[in-house]
Amino acid sequence: MSKDRPVPTMGAKDSPDAVYDARPLGVPKMGVFGLQHMFAMFGATVLVPALTGLSVSATLLFAGLGTLLFHFLAKGKVPAFLGSSFAFIAGYAAIAPNGEANLLPYACLGVACAGLLYLVLSALFRVFGPDRVMRFFPPVVTGPIVICIGLILASSAITNASSNWLIAVVAIAVIVVCNIWGKGMVKIVPILLGVIVSYAVAAFAGEVDFSTVAAAPWIGLPVAWDNTVFSLFGETFDAGLAITAIITIMPLAFATMIEHIGDMSAISSTCNRNYIAEPGLHRTLLGDGLATIIASLFGAPANTTYGENTGVLALTKVFDPRVIRIAALFAIVFSFSPKFAALVAAMPACVVGGVSLVLYGMISAVGIRNLVENHVDFMKSRNVLITALILVLSLGIAYSAAGAIVLPVGGITISLSGLAVGSIVGILMNVILPGHEEAVGAPREPEEMPDVPMPLEDIRPANG
Repeated sequence: MSKDRPVPTMGAKDSPDAVYDARPLGVPKMGVFGLQHMFAMFGATVLVPALTGLSVSATLLFAGLGTLLFHFLAKGKVPAFLGSSFAFIAGYAAIAPNGEANLLPYACLGVACAGLLYLVLSALFRVFGPDRVMRFFPPVVTGPIVICIGLILASSAITNASSNWLIAVVAIAVIVVCNIWGKGMVKIVPILLGVIVSYAVAAFAGEVDFSTVAAAPWIGLPVAWDNTVFSLFGETFDAGLAITAIITIMPLAFATMIEHIGDMSAISSTCNRNYIAEPGLHRTLLGDGLATIIASLFGAPANTTYGENTGVLALTKVFDPRVIRIAALFAIVFSFSPKFAALVAAMPACVVGGVSLVLYGMISAVGIRNLVENHVDFMKSRNVLITALILVLSLGIAYSAAGAIVLPVGGITISLSGLAVGSIVGILMNVILPGHEEAVGAPREPEEMPDVPMPLEDIRPANG
């Protein structure tokens, strides 16, 4: 992978425990780290095909291949894993509401076309450069967005954990004990150990159904021709349905592209490396978009950078992208084993929930750290307002009855997630409100007056 120039930091000091090059630890340890990342993403990644009717094995294969493609295009610098995107579930449901095998390829065609929009946005970022882009993403914007990523995901963790809180607590306890009091390898593979121990406890308690594992073959091809987009083009091709799928699903990419920027901010904050500047959003968007296009063409879900793996980075402080590439290789290898896919798919929801509670909380904690380390001044009205609107819109819309803002535009319905709306409003507020020059690092006019305090903002104790 190209190492033409180093990645700039986010302005903070590197943690003394951070590992940016895991090679001195040895191949066996790196393999264990990679396996940990694969298990972290597995629960959510296989849930998407379970909900939509797509192939689990194809999902694993193209999650791995998509991750490797992403790393190649991002010059091997970004420790991101690409797994199944939940954002397009509504699109699959609109075209194939019951997971009909003959309709899913049309939905996949729509998702592939949505991936083309990533390429367009990537080209725009390439033309205008990262410096101009980063002016719209100061810590007062990215910090709250990262916080919301973790908090929005938290509800799914609670739902999963509530199926058996005792086993979920076992997973949490193992992770905490290993990470705080563990030594050597135990300290840096707490997620993997949490999964293994709580899975074993669940199996002993009779919470695991192994019937699907017993029935699954050891080896099988992950891709079937009839599930691909290429199978559509023949005598039975329905052009009207294809156009409907494209028009219905393509607008979803606007929300996922905004979320991609938020995810890259989260990974940058976690690793203290400015990946938005180097290798650049144009490269990461291109990688995400091409990974989505290729996966969709072969009947797998759209890909996206995964919050679960960002949580693992935050917890273990092993930031070497090579470890993520090892996880991708594991996903590819195991995609050819339906028995392994069935074994992991049989993992009880309570195990996934317990592990996810820690991972999602770590993501939000990274957002808080981003605000603290960059000394965001909440005595300034603009910073309070920007943060408040991002938090309230992102969380409020996500947990509302609709779960999104639905905008009918002509014959097209655009659905914007809470995170997308909160991010857009936060970016616009940062540009519009006075003081944005200071927030993005531009020189401030000497005669500029300080912000007028909000009511109660400057109230202090009488003896203070």
